[in-house]
Amino acid sequence: MKHLPEPSYDILDPNLVLGAYAVGVFPMADARDAAGVYWVEPRKRAILPLDGFHLSRSLRKTIASDRFRVTADAAFEEVIALCAESADDRPETWINATIEHAFTNLHFRGYAHSVECWDGDALVGGLYGLALGRAFFGESMVSRATDASKVALAWLVARLKAGGFTLLDCQFMTPHLATLGAVEISRGDYIALLGGAIEGSLGAAAESSAPPSGDFGALDLPLVSVGAVTVSGPLAGKDIVQLLTHTS
Repeated sequence: MKHLPEPSYDILDPNLVLGAYAVGVFPMADARDAAGVYWVEPRKRAILPLDGFHLSRSLRKTIASDRFRVTADAAFEEVIALCAESADDRPETWINATIEHAFTNLHFRGYAHSVECWDGDALVGGLYGLALGRAFFGESMVSRATDASKVALAWLVARLKAGGFTLLDCQFMTPHLATLGAVEISRGDYIALLGGAIEGSLGAAAESSAPPSGDFGALDLPLVSVGAVTVSGPLAGKDIVQLLTHTS
């Protein structure tokens, strides 16, 4: 009888990960081939207010034209693997096998999600993150085609707004995120926002595999409402533009 080989990386308890995010801490690795992780709690935190997403004219045209086919949770493992790959503009990555394994586990439990952008049958971009309560913790974005990650983020924002989420955590501020509407806040302000977003969710996470209270799948319903706007599914890019620009 054959036995599976022992993993060459540390095992990260998914419940420990959920508990860490609930208090504002998240794991990172020094490199793709690092065996373990360390825990990070930034003094300044980047968030993207869901009503403050900056939809530029060019990005609006790209989304409305349906240049990419956009899906959610259709290829989570492929997205996280693509995010973990080195690229010319990002030779090093903080996503190691420990983190990849933990988030894949959380995906199967209903907590970790992905948004994918496709060009035909080719995965050309996307993002993944963790949902807990009404908070979504964006982990990483990747683009192998111009604007693919921006399109994925726009669809994510629409999805979170439709699903009743109140917090989109971006972890660290970057110039790229700033152009899309992200702002930097203090640790204290972040913890206050986080507490309101995950209130009552941690106990359920520790005791069962119940999914978070925010509805990540709300954008897939036959009728999708955001503010005063209601559109019918399945959604196209023009619907996402409408949901993001006419919400009052």
